[in-house]
Amino acid sequence: MSSIVDFKNVTTAGLESSPVAEALAGLRANEARYFMNKYKHEFTVVPASESQETLDYVNRVLKEERNLEFAAKPLETSSFQVENIRWAYVFYEDGLEVNVLYTLDDPKKRAVGFKLSEGMEIPQELEGKFKFARQKSKLAGTIRGSFFVIKKEY
Repeated sequence: MSSIVDFKNVTTAGLESSPVAEALAGLRANEARYFMNKYKHEFTVVPASESQETLDYVNRVLKEERNLEFAAKPLETSSFQVENIRWAYVFYEDGLEVNVLYTLDDPKKRAVGFKLSEGMEIPQELEGKFKFARQKSKLAGTIRGSFFVIKKEY
């Protein structure tokens, strides 16, 4: 069952098993605020156990592009299209968020983004492979993020 992420009253619902649940909830709320402000789109999430198609898609992109597989348990996903961009999100128990931005009509604007919740360590799978920039957020504290450009078609 999907639920709309409320960025005004941040809740850890669905993320309770994470050791950084509060920070991960803030990160998720930060994404919801971005989509509402930029696109007037309500950001909804689905338990990972109910969204195998989204997990398979994100895992395929990660595996084929950079041979990445995360050991952390996926808790929630989100998948939608806004304008000409297809988005897919996975929120992991360790505090990691992975998003795939896939522009349907412009192969130059396709990327995978990683965001780390405040308080989490860099996942072993990303250690030394990516440089992380810091960004301040009222909802999520300090977010560390990185990305890579997608080269193949999906």
